Amino acid sequence: MARLSADIDPAVLKEAQRISGARTKRETIDHALRELIARHRMRELATLAGQDLVDMTIEELAQWRANAGSRQ
Repeated sequence: MARLSADIDPAVLKEAQRISGARTKRETIDHALRELIARHRMRELATLAGQDLVDMTIEELAQWRANAGSRQ
């Protein structure tokens, strides 16, 4: 894990910690970064909607997801 030193507005960090329910500043920042990445990926996926990149029905996709979850 990389170490980092950054100046962060204490009020913003405190509010983010409250909203996220994180117990520590590190956990708050980690949560915020992961949320940023997830939102970006969702936007990217939304641009691919309707492009027929996956040749599955909704039912087949649901079954694939169910099977993927059981392998973990």
